[in-house]
Amino acid sequence: MKSIHHFAYIFLVAALMSCNKYLDLVPKGQQVVETTDDFYKMVSYPNRAYPINNFQYLVDDQWIKESYVIGVLKDINVINFTFDTTENRVSKMGSSTLYNRTYEYINRWNMIITLVDQSKGDEHIKQLAKAEARVLRAFDYFVLLNTFGRPYVPETAATDGGICIMDKYDLEATPKKSSVAEVYAFIEKDLDESMQYLQAKPIDVYHPSLAFAWALKAKVHLFKREFDKCINAAQQSLAYNDQIFDLVTYAANGGPSRLPITAGNNPEVLSYQYMTGRNELSIGYTFCISPELRQLFTPHDARFNLFFNTTNASFLDIGAGTAYWGTKYTSFFTVTVGMKSTETLLMLAECYARKNNIGGAMDLINKLRAKRITDATEAKLETPATVKETMDIIISERRKELLFGFNRFWDLRRLNTEPEYAKTVVHKFPLVNTSVPQVEYKLPPNSNLYIIPFAQDVLKKNPSLTLNTNEPLPW
Repeated sequence: MKSIHHFAYIFLVAALMSCNKYLDLVPKGQQVVETTDDFYKMVSYPNRAYPINNFQYLVDDQWIKESYVIGVLKDINVINFTFDTTENRVSKMGSSTLYNRTYEYINRWNMIITLVDQSKGDEHIKQLAKAEARVLRAFDYFVLLNTFGRPYVPETAATDGGICIMDKYDLEATPKKSSVAEVYAFIEKDLDESMQYLQAKPIDVYHPSLAFAWALKAKVHLFKREFDKCINAAQQSLAYNDQIFDLVTYAANGGPSRLPITAGNNPEVLSYQYMTGRNELSIGYTFCISPELRQLFTPHDARFNLFFNTTNASFLDIGAGTAYWGTKYTSFFTVTVGMKSTETLLMLAECYARKNNIGGAMDLINKLRAKRITDATEAKLETPATVKETMDIIISERRKELLFGFNRFWDLRRLNTEPEYAKTVVHKFPLVNTSVPQVEYKLPPNSNLYIIPFAQDVLKKNPSLTLNTNEPLPW
């Protein structure tokens, strides 16, 4: 038994270089994984990071400082921000940290799922460890599919290109690319087989809870346009955690400068994943919001007034109408990549609206806004007459509530598959610098830029892995 399980725990860091080869495990510590409790402890993996640099400027919510574009060599950020389809993105992507790191995490979950039954320990803990690992594996496959795979379209999902599925711990695995439908089916199976074993209150915040698992399940159904199923899953999640942190009261009491809300103390947070790490928003000047997003925040919106800076010329182009997150994570903690209860509420509101329950949708929106807008008159919105008007409100609230991370990129991908909600994103740039002409850069809803290509390292090591875009290989 010991010869099977002598792998480094906590210090296990491995580089997944392709879909063709799992990874090379190099133990870096002396502690070994041997007992059931050891495997269960492996589920808790703090500081998991999911960098967004592959796509962060392919949205209407983030902005870039003008000096990072004007007069510099084109990198992937400039290509994405200017929506440049003349450049071959694969030639600029030797590797993708997001792709490789997420498969590294999947390998960790597969190790637990595959080997825990052979360990010595309590059978209940074995089931719990496997269930929690499956939920986190489902999350990671959702990340990969909705970044590197084609967007879900019911009529073509069975043939649209997705990503590789690795379902067990096997160093010799050579998986093929699965379709979008196949990956979603795998994600749903992982979630469905896990629910009965999960806990409402795990031992720490890095073990997935029932509230998180049901919220993730709701998200899967939302992206597949299965609105009745999304409603049921969202209601299940909210039954475990429906808390909304009251920013109105928080602002009245002095906000983050007087009352820090640190990680673990924000009741909305359902899961802890990050773009770069737990302290990422301490370097929030790299996360500038666009003039368009800034204008969505009304004068009494605490989500903007408490946390954003508009006056620091070191980090902003003054006069461009942008802003950056200026609040340290030790003063106020919010998740960017992880999920929170207000996202679940917004998913439920969207499904109500799509099912023509406009009143129910707006009740949820106003419930949220009552905790976000410091002026009561401004907070309460009238009930619109149409589903489209209600959806426009919900989409706007999602943009203000679910900042940074993946959410706006994924929302544009999924909504662009529906003509009624498709959007052409426009970047008018530069806004301040007058040394170069101002240009309108447009990203149409059907652009292949919304599908991030596999990087060179994985394409070279796995010739069977084909691109999901029409870009030629640069070799």
